[in-house]
Amino acid sequence: MVFWRRKGWLKKEFDEKLIAELETVKNEWLKQKNLVEKVVEPSEAVLADLKIAEAKYFFLIKEAKRRRISIRG
Repeated sequence: MVFWRRKGWLKKEFDEKLIAELETVKNEWLKQKNLVEKVVEPSEAVLADLKIAEAKYFFLIKEAKRRRISIRG
């Protein structure tokens, strides 16, 4: 029985870490997106950074959905 309580506690801890990471990655993606929108001719490196940030964000969104984590609130 102790194991099941620990398992729930670990899930909650990792879900909270995922939510925190999701917020961090989302802010980075939006920052990169804003930079690309302001620059007249963004370099290939800036565009690559934007695509990487976007991919990380959507990967974490997919993982949150898979874990059935609600971020609202």
